[in-house]
Amino acid sequence: TMLLLLSSLILVALASVCGRPSYRSTGRVVNGEDAVPYSWPWQVSLQYEKDGDFYHTCGGSLIAPDWVLTAAHCISSSRTYQVVLGEYDRAEKEGPEQVIPVNRDGLFVHSGWNSNCVACGNDIALVKLSHSAQLGDTVQLARLPPAGDILPNETPCYISGWGRLYTNGPLPDKLQQALLPVVDYEHCSQWDWWGFSVKKTMVCAGGDIRSGCNGDSGGPLNCPAEDGSWQVHGVTSFVSSYGCNTLKKPTVFTRVSAFNAWIEGIIANN
Repeated sequence: TMLLLLSSLILVALASVCGRPSYRSTGRVVNGEDAVPYSWPWQVSLQYEKDGDFYHTCGGSLIAPDWVLTAAHCISSSRTYQVVLGEYDRAEKEGPEQVIPVNRDGLFVHSGWNSNCVACGNDIALVKLSHSAQLGDTVQLARLPPAGDILPNETPCYISGWGRLYTNGPLPDKLQQALLPVVDYEHCSQWDWWGFSVKKTMVCAGGDIRSGCNGDSGGPLNCPAEDGSWQVHGVTSFVSSYGCNTLKKPTVFTRVSAFNAWIEGIIANN
């Protein structure tokens, strides 16, 4: 219990500094804009190895010094992964980057995830880093919302990521961000929106000209908290098969506040 108490005290200490970037921001993100460098300091690039090189596949959020939150559909047990923190322009070595390998036994996909049914939910996974990240101005921890927290319609959240700039388009070098207002469940579950495809364990955001796109998956939906900090309310999950920015088809995220207990359990037991 002493250990548990200590770790909870450490978590409390960390919680006071997380969610407040040192670099103020004034995934792709389609019709987004270049983010201010390091203004989403918990954003990571999850990369897989192929023929000796590593390639960006998904985003993620650093939620503890050695844990990254991402989407279940980003993880394949047959692949080898690494995580890059402190990244901004993927084409440049800028200095703050931290490249941390992931061990095979460091991949934790939600047991309720079914890769043949994205709309069934549980598109969430945790990745344990082989060593802890060095925290500082360019690499910080994300704050998670309180369990069960539901955002009101039109909450001004931001998606961030290195996903495609448009449907089937190129991946950008620089981290992108876009303002995606939340679309509440009542609206998003209407038949001409996402209908039955959206569950109450999901968050919808956007649905006009801005959206997430392939490569943003697993990355954060960053939402303002009342105290002026940012909380990661969503893990980017899916967009419309008709294309990334389709009217009435907002980007759909796994709702983090539905999985607090799962996240805490995995971290506590591993």
